[in-house]
Amino acid sequence: MTTITPCLWFDGNGMEAAELYVSIIPNSRITDVSYYDPSAKDKVLTVAFELAGQPYTALNGGPQYKFTEAISLQVSAANQEEVDRYTERLTADGGEVGPCGWVKDRFGLSWQIVPEELVKLIGDPDPLRAN
Repeated sequence: MTTITPCLWFDGNGMEAAELYVSIIPNSRITDVSYYDPSAKDKVLTVAFELAGQPYTALNGGPQYKFTEAISLQVSAANQEEVDRYTERLTADGGEVGPCGWVKDRFGLSWQIVPEELVKLIGDPDPLRAN
């Protein structure tokens, strides 16, 4: 079976990012860590992790590439309390809040915090309610 795993490029702080993400998103965990020099284990190359069961890889590739809003991770939130919690945790220590539930974490990765109720409202069969 073919799987697709998003690979996120970091500038040396992929482990820190993965640890933050798995601490915020329920049912998440780090599954593997590889090193530039397996005998030294002092410089992390990749971190395999799951967020709510979805696999990801954090690659410590260097400063060549930065995240843009062209890619974002969407998180479903059950209620306003969850929206606030995700927003607060993801923007801590240098992140920023954007419009309409968009946030950027301190690593520059964009997230969309989407209330489940919003999805129900915009999917309403009545066009007036959906609007």
